[in-house]
Amino acid sequence: MKPTFARRFIAGVLGLVSVVAFTSSAQAAGEVKHPREVNGSWEGPFGRFDRAQLQRGFQVYKEVCSGCHSMNLLHYRNLGDEHGPFYDPKYPNPNENPVIKAIAATYTVKAVDPDGNEEERPGLPADKFVSPFENASQAKAANGGSMPPDMSALVKARHLGGDYIYSLLSGYDQTPPKGKSIPEGKYYNPYMPGGVIAMGPPLVDEQVTYADSEANKGVKPTVDQMSRDVVAFLSWASEPHQTQRKITGFGVMAFLSLLTILLWFSYRQVWRNVEH
Repeated sequence: MKPTFARRFIAGVLGLVSVVAFTSSAQAAGEVKHPREVNGSWEGPFGRFDRAQLQRGFQVYKEVCSGCHSMNLLHYRNLGDEHGPFYDPKYPNPNENPVIKAIAATYTVKAVDPDGNEEERPGLPADKFVSPFENASQAKAANGGSMPPDMSALVKARHLGGDYIYSLLSGYDQTPPKGKSIPEGKYYNPYMPGGVIAMGPPLVDEQVTYADSEANKGVKPTVDQMSRDVVAFLSWASEPHQTQRKITGFGVMAFLSLLTILLWFSYRQVWRNVEH
Protein backbone atom coordinates (compact mmCIF):
# COMPACT_ATOMS: atom_id res chain seq x y z
CA MET A 1 0.00 0.00 0.00
CA LYS A 2 1.38 3.45 -0.95
CA PRO A 3 2.01 5.78 1.99
CA THR A 4 -0.51 8.58 2.30
CA PHE A 5 0.43 12.26 2.29
CA ALA A 6 -0.24 12.47 6.03
CA ARG A 7 2.12 9.57 6.76
CA ARG A 8 4.85 11.08 4.58
CA PHE A 9 4.38 14.47 6.24
CA ILE A 10 4.60 12.98 9.73
CA ALA A 11 7.70 10.98 8.77
CA GLY A 12 9.34 14.12 7.42
CA VAL A 13 8.57 16.10 10.58
CA LEU A 14 9.94 13.32 12.78
CA GLY A 15 13.11 13.18 10.69
CA LEU A 16 13.59 16.94 10.98
CA VAL A 17 13.02 16.80 14.74
CA SER A 18 15.60 14.02 15.09
CA VAL A 19 18.20 16.02 13.13
CA VAL A 20 17.59 19.13 15.25
CA ALA A 21 17.73 17.07 18.44
CA PHE A 22 20.99 15.42 17.37
CA THR A 23 22.57 18.77 16.46
CA SER A 24 21.43 20.35 19.73
CA SER A 25 22.73 17.44 21.80
CA ALA A 26 26.07 17.49 19.98
CA GLN A 27 26.44 21.21 20.62
CA ALA A 28 25.36 20.79 24.24
CA ALA A 29 27.97 18.09 24.70
CA GLY A 30 30.63 20.46 23.39
CA GLU A 31 31.25 18.36 20.27
CA VAL A 32 30.81 21.23 17.81
CA LYS A 33 29.87 24.88 18.07
CA HIS A 34 27.97 26.70 15.35
CA PRO A 35 30.37 29.02 13.49
CA ARG A 36 30.24 32.75 14.05
CA GLU A 37 29.49 34.90 11.01
CA VAL A 38 32.46 36.61 9.41
CA ASN A 39 30.16 39.19 7.73
CA GLY A 40 32.56 39.74 4.83
CA SER A 41 32.18 42.63 2.39
CA TRP A 42 32.09 40.10 -0.45
CA GLU A 43 28.98 38.30 0.79
CA GLY A 44 25.52 38.76 -0.71
CA PRO A 45 24.48 39.70 -4.26
CA PHE A 46 25.91 43.21 -3.94
CA GLY A 47 29.08 42.17 -2.11
CA ARG A 48 32.53 43.06 -3.40
CA PHE A 49 36.01 42.12 -2.24
CA ASP A 50 38.07 44.84 -0.61
CA ARG A 51 41.44 44.87 -2.37
CA ALA A 52 43.35 46.04 0.69
CA GLN A 53 41.85 43.22 2.73
CA LEU A 54 42.74 40.69 0.03
CA GLN A 55 46.33 41.90 0.14
CA ARG A 56 46.41 41.58 3.93
CA GLY A 57 44.86 38.12 3.66
CA PHE A 58 47.50 37.02 1.17
CA GLN A 59 50.19 38.31 3.54
CA VAL A 60 48.73 36.24 6.39
CA TYR A 61 48.59 33.17 4.15
CA LYS A 62 52.15 33.69 2.92
CA GLU A 63 53.72 34.38 6.32
CA VAL A 64 51.67 31.98 8.44
CA CYS A 65 49.58 29.42 6.55
CA SER A 66 51.84 28.58 3.61
CA GLY A 67 54.31 26.81 5.90
CA CYS A 68 51.87 23.89 6.07
CA HIS A 69 49.03 24.48 3.60
CA SER A 70 49.36 24.38 -0.17
CA MET A 71 47.27 26.19 -2.79
CA ASN A 72 47.83 23.91 -5.75
CA LEU A 73 45.06 25.36 -7.94
CA LEU A 74 46.47 28.89 -8.04
CA HIS A 75 49.25 30.45 -10.08
CA TYR A 76 51.03 33.60 -8.95
CA ARG A 77 49.64 35.42 -11.98
CA ASN A 78 46.12 34.91 -10.60
CA LEU A 79 46.95 37.46 -7.90
CA GLY A 80 47.06 40.10 -10.65
CA ASP A 81 43.82 39.10 -12.38
CA GLU A 82 41.00 41.62 -12.54
CA HIS A 83 39.32 41.93 -9.12
CA GLY A 84 42.31 40.11 -7.60
CA PRO A 85 44.50 41.32 -4.70
CA PHE A 86 47.18 43.00 -6.82
CA TYR A 87 45.30 43.87 -10.00
CA ASP A 88 46.68 46.90 -11.83
CA PRO A 89 44.80 48.17 -14.91
CA LYS A 90 48.14 49.28 -16.37
CA TYR A 91 49.03 45.59 -16.66
CA PRO A 92 46.04 43.72 -18.13
CA ASN A 93 48.42 40.79 -18.57
CA PRO A 94 49.29 39.90 -14.95
CA ASN A 95 52.49 38.18 -16.13
CA GLU A 96 53.85 41.68 -16.77
CA ASN A 97 52.77 43.12 -13.43
CA PRO A 98 55.98 44.03 -11.53
CA VAL A 99 54.32 43.36 -8.15
CA ILE A 100 53.39 39.84 -9.24
CA LYS A 101 56.89 39.29 -10.59
CA ALA A 102 58.37 40.39 -7.25
CA ILE A 103 56.04 38.10 -5.28
CA ALA A 104 56.79 35.09 -7.47
CA ALA A 105 60.55 35.73 -7.31
CA THR A 106 60.54 35.34 -3.52
CA TYR A 107 59.88 31.62 -4.00
CA THR A 108 62.27 28.95 -5.24
CA VAL A 109 60.86 26.68 -7.92
CA LYS A 110 62.21 23.32 -9.01
CA ALA A 111 62.14 23.09 -12.79
CA VAL A 112 63.60 21.00 -15.62
CA ASP A 113 65.94 22.73 -18.06
CA PRO A 114 65.94 22.03 -21.86
CA ASP A 115 68.52 19.28 -21.31
CA GLY A 116 66.26 17.44 -18.88
CA ASN A 117 68.23 18.37 -15.76
CA GLU A 118 66.43 19.52 -12.63
CA GLU A 119 67.32 22.99 -11.47
CA GLU A 120 66.18 25.53 -8.93
CA ARG A 121 65.24 29.03 -10.03
CA PRO A 122 63.26 32.03 -8.76
CA GLY A 123 59.54 31.74 -9.32
CA LEU A 124 57.74 33.29 -12.27
CA PRO A 125 54.17 34.64 -12.48
CA ALA A 126 53.19 31.61 -14.57
CA ASP A 127 54.29 29.15 -11.85
CA LYS A 128 51.85 27.47 -9.51
CA PHE A 129 51.99 28.37 -5.83
CA VAL A 130 54.91 26.44 -4.35
CA SER A 131 53.81 23.64 -2.04
CA PRO A 132 55.44 23.51 1.41
CA PHE A 133 56.05 19.74 1.09
CA GLU A 134 57.15 17.54 -1.76
CA ASN A 135 54.53 14.85 -1.13
CA ALA A 136 51.74 13.75 1.21
CA SER A 137 54.01 11.51 3.27
CA GLN A 138 56.36 14.38 4.04
CA ALA A 139 53.41 16.62 4.92
CA LYS A 140 51.96 14.06 7.35
CA ALA A 141 55.34 13.39 8.94
CA ALA A 142 55.80 17.10 9.62
CA ASN A 143 52.31 17.51 11.09
CA GLY A 144 51.94 14.67 13.55
CA GLY A 145 50.38 12.29 11.04
CA SER A 146 47.69 14.73 9.88
CA MET A 147 47.52 15.99 6.30
CA PRO A 148 47.07 19.78 6.12
CA PRO A 149 44.28 20.45 3.61
CA ASP A 150 44.98 22.36 0.43
CA MET A 151 43.53 25.86 0.73
CA SER A 152 42.78 26.55 -2.93
CA ALA A 153 39.08 25.77 -2.59
CA LEU A 154 38.84 25.23 1.15
CA VAL A 155 36.02 27.75 1.59
CA LYS A 156 33.92 25.80 -0.92
CA ALA A 157 34.88 22.45 0.58
CA ARG A 158 33.60 23.21 4.09
CA HIS A 159 30.05 23.73 5.29
CA LEU A 160 29.60 27.46 5.98
CA GLY A 161 33.16 27.68 4.67
CA GLY A 162 34.12 31.29 5.42
CA ASP A 163 32.33 31.39 8.77
CA TYR A 164 33.77 28.01 9.74
CA ILE A 165 37.38 28.92 8.91
CA TYR A 166 37.10 32.32 10.61
CA SER A 167 35.63 30.74 13.76
CA LEU A 168 38.20 27.95 13.79
CA LEU A 169 41.19 30.30 13.46
CA SER A 170 39.95 32.66 16.17
CA GLY A 171 38.36 30.05 18.45
CA TYR A 172 41.31 28.53 20.29
CA ASP A 173 41.11 30.68 23.42
CA GLN A 174 38.38 28.59 25.06
CA THR A 175 38.49 26.10 27.90
CA PRO A 176 37.41 22.50 27.17
CA PRO A 177 34.13 21.52 28.81
CA LYS A 178 34.31 19.53 32.01
CA GLY A 179 35.10 15.89 31.29
CA LYS A 180 36.50 16.63 27.81
CA SER A 181 39.85 14.85 27.38
CA ILE A 182 42.34 16.33 24.93
CA PRO A 183 45.02 13.86 23.74
CA GLU A 184 48.64 14.86 24.10
CA GLY A 185 49.82 16.89 21.13
CA LYS A 186 46.27 17.88 20.20
CA TYR A 187 44.31 21.05 20.88
CA TYR A 188 40.78 21.99 21.84
CA ASN A 189 38.68 24.03 19.43
CA PRO A 190 34.89 24.01 19.83
CA TYR A 191 34.35 24.73 16.12
CA MET A 192 36.15 21.56 15.07
CA PRO A 193 33.90 18.48 14.85
CA GLY A 194 34.75 16.47 17.96
CA GLY A 195 36.41 19.51 19.52
CA VAL A 196 39.93 18.12 18.96
CA ILE A 197 42.32 19.43 16.32
CA ALA A 198 45.91 18.57 15.46
CA MET A 199 46.82 22.12 14.40
CA GLY A 200 47.92 24.37 17.20
CA PRO A 201 46.80 28.00 17.39
CA PRO A 202 48.26 29.44 14.16
CA LEU A 203 47.70 33.12 14.94
CA VAL A 204 48.77 35.44 17.74
CA ASP A 205 48.31 39.20 18.00
CA GLU A 206 50.89 41.30 16.12
CA GLN A 207 52.20 38.20 14.35
CA VAL A 208 52.08 39.93 10.97
CA THR A 209 53.12 43.49 10.21
CA TYR A 210 50.69 44.94 7.72
CA ALA A 211 51.94 47.28 5.01
CA ASP A 212 51.97 50.93 6.02
CA SER A 213 49.35 52.36 3.68
CA GLU A 214 46.32 54.63 3.77
CA ALA A 215 44.02 51.64 3.26
CA ASN A 216 45.50 49.88 6.30
CA LYS A 217 45.42 52.94 8.54
CA GLY A 218 43.97 51.95 11.90
CA VAL A 219 43.92 48.22 11.05
CA LYS A 220 45.56 46.22 13.84
CA PRO A 221 46.85 42.66 13.21
CA THR A 222 44.83 41.05 15.98
CA VAL A 223 43.88 37.37 15.82
CA ASP A 224 40.33 38.34 14.88
CA GLN A 225 41.45 40.76 12.15
CA MET A 226 43.99 38.37 10.64
CA SER A 227 41.37 35.61 10.67
CA ARG A 228 38.92 37.82 8.78
CA ASP A 229 41.58 38.92 6.30
CA VAL A 230 42.83 35.45 5.44
CA VAL A 231 39.23 34.23 5.07
CA ALA A 232 38.63 37.05 2.58
CA PHE A 233 41.67 35.91 0.60
CA LEU A 234 40.63 32.25 0.73
CA SER A 235 37.09 33.17 -0.33
CA TRP A 236 38.51 35.00 -3.35
CA ALA A 237 40.86 32.09 -4.11
CA SER A 238 37.95 29.63 -4.01
CA GLU A 239 36.00 31.72 -6.51
CA PRO A 240 38.26 34.35 -8.13
CA HIS A 241 35.61 35.28 -10.73
CA GLN A 242 32.89 35.92 -8.16
CA THR A 243 32.79 39.70 -8.69
CA GLN A 244 32.65 39.37 -12.48
CA ARG A 245 29.92 36.74 -12.16
CA LYS A 246 27.80 39.11 -10.05
CA ILE A 247 28.34 41.99 -12.49
CA THR A 248 27.32 39.74 -15.40
CA GLY A 249 24.32 38.47 -13.45
CA PHE A 250 23.01 41.99 -12.84
CA GLY A 251 23.41 42.77 -16.54
CA VAL A 252 21.47 39.67 -17.50
CA MET A 253 18.70 40.45 -15.00
CA ALA A 254 18.42 44.01 -16.32
CA PHE A 255 18.19 42.73 -19.89
CA LEU A 256 15.53 40.15 -18.99
CA SER A 257 13.51 42.76 -17.10
CA LEU A 258 13.56 45.10 -20.10
CA LEU A 259 12.70 42.23 -22.44
CA THR A 260 9.73 41.27 -20.24
CA ILE A 261 8.37 44.83 -20.39
CA LEU A 262 8.77 44.99 -24.18
CA LEU A 263 7.08 41.62 -24.62
CA TRP A 264 4.18 42.71 -22.41
CA PHE A 265 3.55 45.89 -24.42
CA SER A 266 3.96 43.92 -27.66
CA TYR A 267 1.38 41.44 -26.44
CA ARG A 268 -1.05 44.26 -25.58
CA GLN A 269 -0.49 45.91 -28.96
CA VAL A 270 -0.97 42.76 -31.02
CA TRP A 271 -4.02 41.44 -29.17
CA ARG A 272 -5.72 44.69 -28.11
CA ASN A 273 -8.61 44.31 -30.61
CA VAL A 274 -9.04 40.56 -30.18
CA GLU A 275 -11.72 39.30 -27.82
CA HIS A 276 -10.55 36.71 -25.27
